[in-house]
Amino acid sequence: MTNEAWAVLVEEEGKVHVVEMTSGSRKIKGLGVFDPMELIAPVGIGQQVAIGQKLLTRVPTRLPELNKGMLRRAQTVSSKDAGWFVAKLGIGPGDNVLEAGIGSAGLSLHIARVLGNSGTHVTVEPRAEHADIGLENLRRAKECWLEFPSHHHIEGTVETVGDQLQTYCDEFDAIVLDLPDHPPAIRAVASTLTYGGRIACYCPVTQQLEHAWEACEEAGLKVEWAGELMERQWGRASKGGMRPVNGPFGHTAFLLIAQRC
Repeated sequence: MTNEAWAVLVEEEGKVHVVEMTSGSRKIKGLGVFDPMELIAPVGIGQQVAIGQKLLTRVPTRLPELNKGMLRRAQTVSSKDAGWFVAKLGIGPGDNVLEAGIGSAGLSLHIARVLGNSGTHVTVEPRAEHADIGLENLRRAKECWLEFPSHHHIEGTVETVGDQLQTYCDEFDAIVLDLPDHPPAIRAVASTLTYGGRIACYCPVTQQLEHAWEACEEAGLKVEWAGELMERQWGRASKGGMRPVNGPFGHTAFLLIAQRC
């Protein structure tokens, strides 16, 4: 028996379903109509349950599973890029992090996971239809994990909500910008970085990367790294050995890290 607010179920081919554990029969997208408490609650971690024609395994509600089963609307920062951001920003428990452009909260989940109870995570998003999805994904994570940062969300653009930001944090240890136009945001928030703090920019095209680089330098920040990360999956060959898996070897975005020093 488990006592979690959410359950993660994985199909045999790997598709992930995140189900809220509330009483009452209702339609669960992709699975059908049933009462989660009646059907899933007795199923332990690692055990299987049949729902309709599908055989699913219940697994822990860890970051990779919540990420795969998250609700989506806006383009999501991939785990490849999100993990690199977390590492290069150097964030951890007790830090204050500002994230402008929450989207569906793909990156937000990674940030929340590393900050723990002692961290503060402030998100800013002007598009309510995107923020609603992202905030729901964060709510799931908060109810699943033992530790979760103090989270505050502000509706608007980061250039126009300076007074609201200061009600939560005077300064930030890290800032992440996933925006269509980075320079105005960089000019608005660069001064709120702590000494040694870093800013990260997520730029889908080269022109955005160049403009972000220029804006960081104009704001007195030192660009530490800019470029893209490539990911190539390997698998077992039919005649033995390993080889690259056939499939897309595509571009996600250009990334930039700059430091206040």
